[in-house]
Amino acid sequence: MQAPIAAGDGIVRVSRETQGRKCKGVTVVRGLGLEAEALAELGRELKAACGSGGTVKDGVIEIQGEHRDRIVQRLQAVGMTVKRVGG
Repeated sequence: MQAPIAAGDGIVRVSRETQGRKCKGVTVVRGLGLEAEALAELGRELKAACGSGGTVKDGVIEIQGEHRDRIVQRLQAVGMTVKRVGG
């Protein structure tokens, strides 16, 4: 059984978080609205493009390190509406 796709406003938000990660930052991608398989595939592509590790869980992609600019450019290239959130 697949988890339901979270309904959003159609805007993908890319932010950086350090809370709960011992001051190690991760780039977080939310609001994709993709099914589990497509989300996992996109997560693999973004990790490879950034040359970094990461995970996909609860409909959110986390990439280790500061990669907001690279991820925003990559997602806009495939036609998604992307917003960079935070400083």
